[in-house]
Amino acid sequence: MPTHLLEQVQRYINGELLYIPKPESQKIGWGGRLSGAREQIRSRNEAMIYAYQSGKTVGEIAREYFLSEDTIRKIVYGKNDYTNTRSNIAN
Repeated sequence: MPTHLLEQVQRYINGELLYIPKPESQKIGWGGRLSGAREQIRSRNEAMIYAYQSGKTVGEIAREYFLSEDTIRKIVYGKNDYTNTRSNIAN
């Protein structure tokens, strides 16, 4: 950062914390390309749906994946964004 710009910022901020967000064009959504979290969760959810369709109970799946039974129900019944994968499994 140029010295003159730093001096201007220091004059207004005076030692406080300052957050400068990235421009919209550079933002990456949650689970974006760096960590692979979105793909890992999608794969996990597919495995849970398959286990449920194969006869495992919601309770068994919850204990296996360390999630609440309510969360498992949302995933296997396709109640929210946990399961954009549900339609993918059928295809």
